[in-house]
Order: sequence, then structure tokens, then C-alpha cells
Amino acid sequence: MLMTACLAAIASGPALAQSATDSDKGTFGDDEIVVTAQKREQTLIDVPQSISVVSGDLLERSQANNFQDFLNHVPGLQLNQATPGAGRLVLRGLNTGGVASTVGVYVDETPFGSSTALANGAVLAGDFDTFDIARVEVLRGPQGTLYGASTLGGLIKYVTNAPKLGATEGAVRGAAEATKGGAMSYHGNAMINLPLGETLAFRASGFYHKNGGWIDSIGTSGTSFASPVTSDVASNINDSKVYGGRASLLFKPNEMFDVRLTAYLQNIRANADSSVESDPATLRTLYGRPTQSQFSPEFTNVNYRVYSGTITADLGFATLTSATSYATQKQTFRDDATFNLSGIVQALLGAPANDFVLNQKVNTRKWTQELRLAGAVGNSLDWLIGGYYNDEKGLLLQDYAAYTPGTTTPIVFPFVLGHVDLQSKYKEYAGFANLTLHLGTMFDIDFGGRYSHNKQVASQAASGVLAGNVPVNSNLRSSDNVFTYSVAPKFKISERATLYARVAKGYRPGGPNVIAPNAPAGTPSSFDPDTAVSYEAGFKGETADRSLGLDLAVFHIDWDKIQLLTVVNGFGVNINGAGAKSQGAEFTLTMRPTKGFVVSFNGAYTDAKLKADAPALVGGRKGDQLPFTPKYAISLNSDYDWDLGGTTKAFIGGSLRYLSKQSGSFDAAFRAANGRQRQLPSYATVDLRAGLDFGKFGIEAYVRNLTDTEGKTSTGALTANGLPLNPGGAIITGVIRPRTFGLSLSAQY
Repeated sequence: MLMTACLAAIASGPALAQSATDSDKGTFGDDEIVVTAQKREQTLIDVPQSISVVSGDLLERSQANNFQDFLNHVPGLQLNQATPGAGRLVLRGLNTGGVASTVGVYVDETPFGSSTALANGAVLAGDFDTFDIARVEVLRGPQGTLYGASTLGGLIKYVTNAPKLGATEGAVRGAAEATKGGAMSYHGNAMINLPLGETLAFRASGFYHKNGGWIDSIGTSGTSFASPVTSDVASNINDSKVYGGRASLLFKPNEMFDVRLTAYLQNIRANADSSVESDPATLRTLYGRPTQSQFSPEFTNVNYRVYSGTITADLGFATLTSATSYATQKQTFRDDATFNLSGIVQALLGAPANDFVLNQKVNTRKWTQELRLAGAVGNSLDWLIGGYYNDEKGLLLQDYAAYTPGTTTPIVFPFVLGHVDLQSKYKEYAGFANLTLHLGTMFDIDFGGRYSHNKQVASQAASGVLAGNVPVNSNLRSSDNVFTYSVAPKFKISERATLYARVAKGYRPGGPNVIAPNAPAGTPSSFDPDTAVSYEAGFKGETADRSLGLDLAVFHIDWDKIQLLTVVNGFGVNINGAGAKSQGAEFTLTMRPTKGFVVSFNGAYTDAKLKADAPALVGGRKGDQLPFTPKYAISLNSDYDWDLGGTTKAFIGGSLRYLSKQSGSFDAAFRAANGRQRQLPSYATVDLRAGLDFGKFGIEAYVRNLTDTEGKTSTGALTANGLPLNPGGAIITGVIRPRTFGLSLSAQY
């Protein structure tokens, strides 16, 4: 009834489309949100697809630094993450637990991350710092026409602040946080914008975050839940540091031509992941507090480097845009494998019990070039054509090593424990076009198409005792040709309130496979691309005075030949399943009852499930929910600010987020033992904030996870190589940060 009343109120008179997550300035102004979702500037209401926009002002007020901090403003977006820099993004439920991305990440005009399944792209989503960001655009549904491969579920686009000509300005922000049961955290940010004459400007920003840990490493001699050893051997082991910066130079001699060069660097240094030992049946945390049994110290290091150059030229009849980028992503990590491997190695070799670790390195290097031309034919047609080239190289190295127990002193064996060297090359060529026909003043229809050709080469070398002493050397090739499309009619109910529909296709490349030693007959040497076709209808609108706004979408997605990851003789192998489907609805309702008071209520219903049984080794059955997508996700956000006199304002705000229960990863062993999928329990979090804005200075106090909820975000495997991974048969589950109080100071000029 509430939604019906809102639709009637908005449709009955002039309306103004506005993001539900736009920061209120204290007035009901006429500012329209401009987005670049269709690779040209448009007001949000003119884009016939489901989009959320999180403004830079809202990111700042929410003390947002990463994905996790703005999830409550984006319906339908989920993050599966236990370690900084190693997260999986999910939109509209399109996730099977594979290692190729279903959600694309862009920084301005630059695509980031691996396009393939051979460099762990799905679990290395670019989690960029959000300081000095103009906005984050989240596009839901397949984006294959304009953004290409691996955008089946959608796209996250960071739009950074460009240098400003003729303006000298700067900002600094610092914060300190105290987490229940953990160490202190500290954050610092700074930005400066400098004019370099009348046609040149420079802008730079930097950030540093020291995130205190709250999980302890306990003794490891206990053998069951009933007899744990809980004496601490290390405290707060999941601490991390994130630091880096961005520099940008803008040359704009006139309104017809500009060049922007940008360099972005980010480093993530994390120790143990943010996961705890849990009961495998109930997922309840064991031992009464957040702990891990760590034999050997773990770490994850991730480096992002993004270098881009964008040229825009107004040719009169059209606008030419050239976007060139070079991006690298490097991950190194060490995983404690002692409990799982010590028994195997001792049985195979008679070697004494030692500490064992998996050392892994993943590197991705990506060159891209895009050229596009956009123009219009009077008031009846907008057009865009373009070409895209991607040259990508990937490297995945894995080595098992032994350490003297309780130390980091390596033990040298006269043989190789386990070694994998996987090198890949990916090249893609694509041409695309988009047309918008304006059929009168009330009706538009948008057509898009893209033809893509990619080719891949993968070289693999594997050896060692843990590989069965059967060396594997392979050199495989593959290629795909794919056509993706979109069709989207749009009807203007009133001046700025619209109804739209959209049909769109997206795809993910297939490729050469990882070859497992002694693999059974029928194990595929390659896997096919998977495709998704989405059917969507929606409404966007807002009353003329901006006191009420609604964004509503319903969707159905057919996902064919889904890519799945299974384990064959200890090696992760990509295979195709029959298919899956996802259907549901998303909404954002925004109310501004009085000056300075904004209430935003958003939610998503997502029913994503397998359409047929997955291969036996995967463990998924027809009707199983796809992993890590709650059926219901609801958020309530509210902010109120008021004048105290002069340039001083006060503000208070809060957020509530609820996630219903969700399925964990497909797990054949768990299903065999329990006859069902693993389920993560539902949970809710509450955040509060309040502060004073003195114009050039500000102070804010805030608390995250006020009720100290232990939300479970991910699950690990129970066994590997047929043996338990953790002492006492425990399972590892990712958890959110406990209750955290913070204080922030800021200044700008």
C-alpha cells in the first residue's frame, strides 16, 4: 500500500529524478544527479536501467573507506569478504563461488581486475578507498553492451573528482576508533587541488588506515570442542594497513578539448583474515570469543596500480573520447596449512610434524584502449559507437613450504612438496554501438549491441609430492565469439517521472582449464563461457519539491552454462553447470519531510537458485539457493541537520541494515553429512553518527555495529584432501567487526 501511494503521488505531477542516496544539502534544491552509466553524461532519470548512486558527501559523512562501508546504501549489493583486498562482489544473486568475476569494477574509464578465471578475479575485486570520490555508481543487471565481459550481475564505477581549473583548495580528515575486544584503529586522509595557470590543474589525495585486529590466536593442542586450549599465543592477529594515493593532471585549453592523466596507487597489508572457528553444524562461534588456531602466521598483501589517460575532443558533429589505461594487481599471501598437511606429509614421507604453509602469488597486468564517438541527430536520435582492446597477462604461483614448529624458519627438503606455475594471456577485441530513438516527447527506446572476440593461452607446470609426484605440463588455447545486446524502452509518465523496461545480455569468457594430476577421465581441459539474459521493468521519479522519491525495479535473469569451481585431486578446476535463475525486486524510497531531514528506506528481494543439479563434485542440487545472497536485504538510513547560527550546523544520523539467512558455498562433503546446504544465519546492524560542521572545520562521533552483532559473512571448507582443515573439526567463518566507537576531525579550505 505504501508503494502504491508513493507511485500515485509522484506520477500525478511534475517530478525530478534523484538518487535515494544523494546527500541532502538542507534545502529542497533542484540539483539533478548526473551519471555516466551509458558512457555519456545523463540525468539519472534518463537512464533506462536500475542504478544506485552514492554521493561523495554521503561517503564522507558515513566515514566510508571501502565496499563494506557503503553497502547499506545500495539495494541488492552483497560483499563476501574475510580479508581486506580479497572480496567477492555479488549483484542480483549471480554467484556460484567460481573464480571469475560476475561484477565489473571501473575507476573512471578504467576497467580493473582480471577478465578470466585463471587469475582469481572474482575474489580480488578492486576495493578502492573512497576519499575524494565524486560518487559511486552501481549498475544492476548485465552490462555487456557497453562494459563487456564479466559484468553479468552488474558494475561498480568509481567516479573520482577531477582537478578544478582556477581553484586552490584542500582538505584533511583524521579519525580514531576503538573496537570492542580489539586494538585501536587510526585513519588519515588529505587532498589538495592547485591551478597551474589558466588551462592546467593538479589534484592529489592520499590516505592511510591502520585497522586494529580483534581476533586472537589460541593454543592448538586441543583436539575437540569439549577440550580446547584457549591460552592466547597472539592477540588481535587480524590487523591491517591500507595506504596509497591518487594524482591527476587536467589540461583544458578550451571548452572543446581536454586531457586528463591519472595515477592511482593503493597498498593493502593484512595479517590473519577476519574469520573465527565455528561449529560446522550451527556456525556458532566456538570458545566464547573470536579466535583462530594458528600454527604459522598468515598474511595477505595486495597492491593496486592504475595509470590512465583520457582525451575528449568536441568535433562539432560528435564528441570523440579516447581512454587508455594500464593497471596491475599483485597479491601475495601465506595460508597456514599445518593441521591439514602435517599428517599427510608424515604418512607419505615419515617426516616429523612441522608447520606447513601455502605461499601464493597472483599478478595481473592489463592494458586497455577504448575509442568512442558520440553524437546526436537533431532531437530524434542519440548515437554512440566505439571499439575496445584489452591485452592482459596473468600469473598464479603456488608453493607449499615447511617451517620449524613455532617459528618462521624454513625447512629445506630434498624434494618438492608442491608447486604450481600457471601463466595466462588474454586478448579481447570488441566493437559496440548504442542508439536512443526519441519517438515524440514521451517515449524513447534504447538499443545497444556489442560483438566481442577473445583468445586465451594458458601454460601450467605442476609438480611435487602433494601432486602425487606426477608432473603436469600443459599449454592450452581457447577463443570465444560473443554478441551481447540491450533493448530498453522508456515512457515519461510526467515531465520527469518514468517507467522503463530493459532486456539485456551479458557474458563471462570461458577458457583453458587447470589440469589436475591423475585427473579422472572426462575432466574438461577447457570450459565454456556462460551468459545471462535479464528482463527488467522499473519506475523512477520524485515529487517536484523533492519531498518524496521512489526507485523501483523488478527483474528475472536466466543464467545458462554457469561456471562452477570444483576440486579434483587437490586442484581447483572450472566446469560448466546447466543453469540458474534469479528473480526479485529492489526499491529505494526517499522522504524529505522537512528542511534538513532525509529518510531513505531501501531493500531487495532476491530468489536466486540452481535450475538443475550441479555436477556431483560441486554438491549443488536443483532448487538450491546460490551462495551468499540473502533472500531479503533491508536498510533504513536517516540524517537530520540544522543551523546553529552563522556557518555552524549540527547533524545526527543512523542506519539499520538487516540481512536474512543466506546459503554458504556449495559443499559436497557438507551435503553428504547433513543432507542440505550450509546456511549463514540472519543478522542486523545499527550505526549512529552525530557531529558539528563549522564551515571550514568539522567534528563527528560515530558508532558502528551498536548492538555488537556477530554477523557471519562467509564460510570456509570443512575438509581438504579428505582431512579436516581445522583442529577439532571446526569450520572457519568470516565475521563483521564488533562494536566500534569513532571520533573524526576534518578541515577544508
